[in-house]
Amino acid sequence: MKPKFKRLDHVQICIPPGAEDVAREFYGRLLGLAEIEKPAPLRANGGLWFQIADIQLHIGVEANQTKSKRHPAFEVEDVAAIRSYLETHGVRTRDEPALTGIKRFSFFDPFDNRIELLERTDKEQITNNQ
Repeated sequence: MKPKFKRLDHVQICIPPGAEDVAREFYGRLLGLAEIEKPAPLRANGGLWFQIADIQLHIGVEANQTKSKRHPAFEVEDVAAIRSYLETHGVRTRDEPALTGIKRFSFFDPFDNRIELLERTDKEQITNNQ
């Protein structure tokens, strides 16, 4: 039987061991995400979890991290204002190639994880594609 996907539940990115306080400061204080408690059986692994809209962002601990193209992307409102806010707080951002009907950019957390933010500007195209 083919799987019937219902929704995206969570996205995981990684940080180095012992960096939870830095992650908490960046994701909780700077980005304003609500931290949620990890289940007891998983706490010994380190890391922390946050809520973003209707999904969770899991921040896991991994000793050997390498640069990669992998990244989560989140749809937001007023992407230009968010970029300005992040840059004002010293967060490194990067332009992404233009796509029709979408404004977007990426930013990097203190651990060099790339996170894309996008705002759909072509509402008619979105409605027709659903």
